[in-house]
Amino acid sequence: MGTAEGRERYRKLAHNVALTGRPARVLPQFSVPALCTLLLEEMNEDHEAGFDWIYIDGSHRSDDTLLDAELAWRLARPGCIFIFDDYNWSEQPFDSPHHPRRGIDAFLAVHKGEYEQLSTNPEQYQMVLRKKTPMRIGFLLEPGRDRQLYDAFEYGINIALTVDSAYAMAAAVTLRSVVEHSQGRITLYIVDCGLLAEDKRKIEASLPMLSNVTLLFIALPPNSLASNMGAVWAKVDMMRCLPVERVLYLDADVLVRRDLRELWNTNLSGRSLAAAPDVGCPMGHPGVPRGEYFNAGVLLVDLARTRSTLRELETCCREMVHSKFREQDALNVHFKTDWVALSLKWNAQGLGTYAECTSVDREKLCLREMEDPAIVHFTGPVHPPMEVVLNPYVQPYTAKPWGYAGAPRHPYKREWWDMSEKTDWKGWKETTDYKETCEKARVEVLKDAREEFNRRLESSEDSRFL
Repeated sequence: MGTAEGRERYRKLAHNVALTGRPARVLPQFSVPALCTLLLEEMNEDHEAGFDWIYIDGSHRSDDTLLDAELAWRLARPGCIFIFDDYNWSEQPFDSPHHPRRGIDAFLAVHKGEYEQLSTNPEQYQMVLRKKTPMRIGFLLEPGRDRQLYDAFEYGINIALTVDSAYAMAAAVTLRSVVEHSQGRITLYIVDCGLLAEDKRKIEASLPMLSNVTLLFIALPPNSLASNMGAVWAKVDMMRCLPVERVLYLDADVLVRRDLRELWNTNLSGRSLAAAPDVGCPMGHPGVPRGEYFNAGVLLVDLARTRSTLRELETCCREMVHSKFREQDALNVHFKTDWVALSLKWNAQGLGTYAECTSVDREKLCLREMEDPAIVHFTGPVHPPMEVVLNPYVQPYTAKPWGYAGAPRHPYKREWWDMSEKTDWKGWKETTDYKETCEKARVEVLKDAREEFNRRLESSEDSRFL
């Protein structure tokens, strides 16, 4: 508008828009301030914000084109037709900074996976896209609009699992259930406790291609507890090796059924972690001091705080390496008064089995919180030993859905298998490999039981002659 040419362009544009008979507005500004104005306006709209059709045709400089596109992309609704003009403009070399193509190609690389390219002819003058992802303003926030803060700045949640090859398939189910039910930015960290290259490939292939989800495999730190004491101790090692300050840890045998944002936003009140009570042993067991006792299958952890006492925790772990529930016992001892109790809906344990058995300690829990849980935890062994299967005090016995014994009467085992069908292990239950694995485990359980039976008989006979 500051030059005669600019005023003439504005006059023609206003005239042509008026001919359509449609309501319209022309912002008498250069593109960047005008787009920022629109971003601010759309941020404060009560109705659905954004636009369904956007055409980029401004400066021919590649950096200007990229900047215009980035700002406009934030105004584009899902499904928006997004068009770049001059992609095959002939007055400058394609690789010149004075040609828009360099900026357009940079935009396409940055936003790969967020659009469908509709223009398929390489000689087409325009580059035409259809947006596939939600609108994200990114800045220009009104004070006090918390949900908007998360959506705009794309604050994410960090999920961590510690996984070896034996649990690769189960971990894929857990991760898929996280992604299926949680909105917003998610970073998934897999602490690698011995995964094969094929395990990693299948885990990656089990997740949908979404721009808001990132999967990273993290190596164990040097001299880790897991490498010396077993994979279960990796949830302590992760406190040292994860590159974040807050994380939601999940065991690889859980099924997520709700958005995890509510859990992520739990106020830790200055404490190191949040966890749900252990349904099996709400007040602990004879191997640890009596007191409120949490289950370590779901942990929301302030890593910055826990790292201040990490050496003491690792020493505690080494001293308790043979404790009944191993790392769970060590974590309870170390964080005895430094944890916040979560609702059991975030870690529903023992469903269809021991959760239905009465005990004095269990009566203090609000078991109703598990009636429609957000996270189901399939506690118990994958392949239960015979004494677990035959235990008359806990029937049905406790086991995981994919083991030889299944998870009888568990209300969510079918849901777990349905989720597994969305992973790269689809159809595994019907394979010869699965059936042979279960049969081998069953035979091994019988063998172990026979050996233990004979050992006890021999021990009993020996004691009669003392």
